[in-house]
Amino acid sequence: MKHSLTSILRYGGLAVAVLALSVGGGFVGAGLAGSNESVTIGAGSAPAQPASVSPTPASMNVSTDSENVSRAFQDQFRTVAAATLPVVVEINTVSTVTREVPTNPFSFFFGQPGQKGPQEQQYQQRGLGSGVMVARDRDTVYVLTNNHVAGEADEIEVVLSDGRKYTGSLVGTDDLMDLALVSFQTQDDIPIAQLGDSSSLEIGDWVFAVGNPLGFQSSVTAGIVSAKERSVTPQSGISGITSYIQTDAAINQGNSGGALVNLEGQVVGINTWIASRSGGSDGIGFAIPINMAQRAITDFIERGEVAYSWLGVMTGDPSDALRTDLGAPDSGGAFVYGVYDNSPAAEGGIQPGDVVLQIGDTEIQNGGDLVRSIATLPPGDEVAVRVLRNGAQTELTIKTSVRDSQAGADTQQLWPGLAVQPLTDQIRSQLDLSRRTDGVVVASVTDGTPAQGSGIRRGDVVTTVNGTTIESAQDFYRALAGMDSREVQFRVLRDGNTVILGFVRPR
Repeated sequence: MKHSLTSILRYGGLAVAVLALSVGGGFVGAGLAGSNESVTIGAGSAPAQPASVSPTPASMNVSTDSENVSRAFQDQFRTVAAATLPVVVEINTVSTVTREVPTNPFSFFFGQPGQKGPQEQQYQQRGLGSGVMVARDRDTVYVLTNNHVAGEADEIEVVLSDGRKYTGSLVGTDDLMDLALVSFQTQDDIPIAQLGDSSSLEIGDWVFAVGNPLGFQSSVTAGIVSAKERSVTPQSGISGITSYIQTDAAINQGNSGGALVNLEGQVVGINTWIASRSGGSDGIGFAIPINMAQRAITDFIERGEVAYSWLGVMTGDPSDALRTDLGAPDSGGAFVYGVYDNSPAAEGGIQPGDVVLQIGDTEIQNGGDLVRSIATLPPGDEVAVRVLRNGAQTELTIKTSVRDSQAGADTQQLWPGLAVQPLTDQIRSQLDLSRRTDGVVVASVTDGTPAQGSGIRRGDVVTTVNGTTIESAQDFYRALAGMDSREVQFRVLRDGNTVILGFVRPR
């Protein structure tokens, strides 16, 4: 296994070539009432004092308050563990993977006639993860886990903490939130987890990670909430649609899909990934907040997939120079670089150059906030959107639509298809421009857009838009918004020469 010199972002699912251990898992959960009346989600009873936890005999005469506090913690930890383990399961999977067959060096000279390129062969790969039993509908029990644990599985086995084994079936998967729902059939008495309220968590709260790390059955580790609403960088390979709970409770491979539990024995998160230089637990683990996962459970049961809302914008965080140019606050807000034609954003009046400050009751701090806030809205809902435009705040009402697999894929519908930045002294120096040169510099051009097709390039300086002189980014976006026709013409300065470029706005 190769590790980079920098921090490794690693999923907690454990993939093994040969599974030598037969292990069981357990997790504690919190309650959720689903919209399907025949399905009870998260209806587990509140954790009770386990029989194995006996009160401290009076004859022991605890000598100090600190000892009393320590025993109280110990008793509560035992209670949480005893209540949690039965509702957390082990998930064993078998997946078919295709790999290249190692090349024989002599095959280059003596290979089969007509044989082209490397050969491939299919293998069966066994995997191990965890899951939480979150709902039951008659004889069907539903187990929530991670997509990277069960999403590609051909065979699924669910093992309870008491050793009972069931054949699992995949109900639905979602790679954006990295969640999957597995079901199995039984008439047996099965415990169901209680689901808590992840929004009530505070930094410093006690939490427990429960699962099957490295194949060790029904392990419980303790820690605290280290941070909330953690986001990831685009280069991490981890979905940015979720903001995560960070914990220092030890999480290792095999913990994926397991429960993050509070002191009341309620599931407040689904353990998903770790940040590590070694590949093992460095005390930096991340869990999907259970409040985000609750809607996914219902969506999986009702339609087999998670329905996300789509706005139809290309967004990011504005630079300091762009903030100053637009009259935006020094921090917060998501800048709209482009809008897809015929999208909810276009229909609702959002324009390129707007800074989105608020969605409903949620203040937007950055582009990731905007994506997550929209994605968690029920599709088809109307939501109030507050934007900054031309130095003034504007209230809009947007009706979202369902995000499908092709949403945002057709960049020919993206307007304007390029992003600009104000001309600063540093940029003028880099481009060898006179201080008297006005305009905006093209910072990026999106592939496949009409703008790219027109020949406009990164580093071009736009000096006019349809004959209107451009001195600032605000001028640029105001000129686009005020166009009377679908045709746009840019006069740009490139390598000391003036070039006229034009294209037609998509419908």
